[in-house]
Amino acid sequence: MTIANIVTLLGAGLGVGFASGLLGVGGSFIMTPVQYMVFTSMGLPVDIAIKLAFGTSLTVMLPTAASGTWRHHKEGAIWWRAAFIMGGCGLASAFGGATLASYLPGAILKIVFGAVVLGAAVRMLSFKPTEASAQPKNAPWLWAAWGALIGLVSGLIGIGGGMLAVPVMVLVLRFRMHSAVATSLAMVMITSIGGIVGYIVHGLGTPGLPANSLGYVYLESWALLAATSIGMAQVGARTAHRLPARPLRYAFVGVLFYMGLRMLGLFD
Repeated sequence: MTIANIVTLLGAGLGVGFASGLLGVGGSFIMTPVQYMVFTSMGLPVDIAIKLAFGTSLTVMLPTAASGTWRHHKEGAIWWRAAFIMGGCGLASAFGGATLASYLPGAILKIVFGAVVLGAAVRMLSFKPTEASAQPKNAPWLWAAWGALIGLVSGLIGIGGGMLAVPVMVLVLRFRMHSAVATSLAMVMITSIGGIVGYIVHGLGTPGLPANSLGYVYLESWALLAATSIGMAQVGARTAHRLPARPLRYAFVGVLFYMGLRMLGLFD
């Protein structure tokens, strides 16, 4: 790994941590494209590079999301019952998604990732904000169903699930934006575990992986990203509670559009 790659990953970690705490996401929309670029520059084939980016991103999400979750918890913004139900169901299905991903070509996974991110961005941009007097839906069965679906997609394309969970919580479950961001991050912390295990197990023994890999988790990249992302998640979470809901939503939509288009090849 070159000095330029190391600096790139450390810088990406700063953005990942801040975005994670601010927007309630795992940060894969930053980590996956950046790592994919780094891994292909190292000479890894597309199939290995994208799966390694997915598995490593999920592994970075766990401590980063835990850091941001702790700050949101101190602000009293997390609906823990919803987070545990959605996250628990998502954890199980994320393992299944990671298993499926191990059998699919990397080029297809890259396109699916970009399409999912763009779809979430378009839907978030077009929704009408929840009225202040509206009450979020207290429906555990609905939380479980959505958690399982989000977990499956999470494992399949290496995301923590926040890019999907926040729109679902706001549009379907009627969470207010700040509560959706906080609860989503707690869910991401739980869901990512299933995907991590899946990418490690199904990557073990795969030929062509770089040294210091644990399945589809590249430990060198993980260490560099985590080194800067964990602390910045605290900064992002504190910032989230000082921003009005509208700019927070627009910030979320903006990064989704950019990273979705990037993964579809628009900025290559």
